[in-house]
Amino acid sequence: MPKTSFPRDRFDDLPDAGRVGAHRAENPRLRGGVVLLWAALATIVLIAVGIFGTLLASGRIELFPTPEPTIAPTAQVTPVVDTSYQVVILNATPEQGLATQLKDVVVAAGWADGNVLPSDASADDFPETTVYYLTPDDEAAAAGLAEVIGGARIEQSEVYQPASPDTKQLTVVIGLDRTAAGQTPEPTG
Repeated sequence: MPKTSFPRDRFDDLPDAGRVGAHRAENPRLRGGVVLLWAALATIVLIAVGIFGTLLASGRIELFPTPEPTIAPTAQVTPVVDTSYQVVILNATPEQGLATQLKDVVVAAGWADGNVLPSDASADDFPETTVYYLTPDDEAAAAGLAEVIGGARIEQSEVYQPASPDTKQLTVVIGLDRTAAGQTPEPTG
């Protein structure tokens, strides 16, 4: 390449003193230690990430655990025998006469004879005797009636509505647990 000539300037008159300023080489002894330190650090980080990833993939740890649902204790209802309710008794078993027998028990507990209505249900295979009530305000009365008839399940349901909205009603559906075939014999001792 041919040498080109440029006009002279003030930098052409500087003495040649070698390298001056920030152009210094790194110390070769420190460079090897820094590289080794960074390599060791990278190895440790990669191993930790691998272990964490394996535990996460195997399901041994969860990154965002799902909270356990808390089960609120159900409030115990104090049974109340309230004879102001109309009681409908439905026999949902193949055995005849159970509704009338249960009516006699309810009337003996204080209900008016005209407020206890025995009848047959449309099905004859209902498994467990249940007292149905309409609103949460009726639950204590349903529990009281269940105790009067010798124990039964209670359940809130809108299936058995009273004929008049002003009437308070409880409905007893007699199940197979009240039949001679469904009851377990008393132990003799």
